[in-house]
Amino acid sequence: MASVLLSILLAMSIPSAPAVPACTDTVMVRLLDVVPDLHVDVRYATTNNFTKRVLYPHDTLWARACMATALAHAQRLAAEQGYKLKVFDAYRPLSVQRLMWSILPDERYVADPAKGSRHNRGMAVDCTLLDGYGHELDMGTPYDDFSERAWTTYADLPTGVCANRKLLQSIMHEAGFDVLPTEWWHFDCRGWEQMGILNE
Repeated sequence: MASVLLSILLAMSIPSAPAVPACTDTVMVRLLDVVPDLHVDVRYATTNNFTKRVLYPHDTLWARACMATALAHAQRLAAEQGYKLKVFDAYRPLSVQRLMWSILPDERYVADPAKGSRHNRGMAVDCTLLDGYGHELDMGTPYDDFSERAWTTYADLPTGVCANRKLLQSIMHEAGFDVLPTEWWHFDCRGWEQMGILNE
């Protein structure tokens, strides 16, 4: 009986992990409305991307409300360690996905528009970390580097780079995201399978 009581007391003393919001809503929101201190660099609203074309008419980032809430949690976790998130992309229209596929039809890096991507569902985010001075942490490759060096399993990298990637993945994982194995910057919000493809 004493051992059972001790087990209960120990369990009560261990803080529970923060709750990850269930992604069951269909509401789309502006990310900056939910995470106002978010840094953004929307490459697809410029020619500074792998297509060399302007794909978005503006740099406003959208996402499902539940994903935005999870990202706000990730921002808080990053801030606790002296960092901030910088986001490159979130919701992506299916029409843009088709254009990307026409340029790079490789499912390791660009989802087949016939299936739709997590981005097309408003449930994915491309991001990195900024230090206290606003500088990006070294992740070993630039954003949208379509080589094996961007893979999460690629090990031939400096120790500091591996630590930076691990830190980003740890923050995002705790907030309810899973990293895409071929892109260190791409994170899917858990529950994305419940969401339909959008093209707004």
